[in-house]
Amino acid sequence: MPRLLLAATVLFSAAGLTACSSDRWCEHDATDTRVSDSYCERNTPGYEWESDGGSSKKRKKRK
Repeated sequence: MPRLLLAATVLFSAAGLTACSSDRWCEHDATDTRVSDSYCERNTPGYEWESDGGSSKKRKKRK
């Protein structure tokens, strides 16, 4: 029974992550231009995932 509960928890957690990922996109930090997701998937410096989370976007301080 505990294994069944664990399996169900993992399944629902994975489904939740998949649903959230459809509401995000990859942007170039400096220009806030939407680019191909492959830049963020490869963790290319200067690119980050963005989402419409309903909150204001936090801006990084420039050095």
